[in-house]
Amino acid sequence: MYYYGKRNQEPLAQEQTEVWECTVEDCKGWMRKDFSYDNHQKCPLCGNHMEAGERLINKIPLNPHRR
Repeated sequence: MYYYGKRNQEPLAQEQTEVWECTVEDCKGWMRKDFSYDNHQKCPLCGNHMEAGERLINKIPLNPHRR
C-alpha cells in the first residue's frame, strides 16, 4: 500500500486568479474566467447571475481553446 507516496511532493504554486462567483450568498458556485467562453455567466449550481472576482488558487495552464 502507498500511504506515504505523496509526502515528499513540493506544494503547488498559487496565484491570484480572475473567477466568476455566484451572487447568491448561500451558493458556493464559482469558475475560473480562463475556462469560460461567455462574459455573462450563469451559475452551474443554482442558475443565478455570476459576477467577476478574484481568488488565490493553484496555478494551472491557460485554456488553449479560449477565443
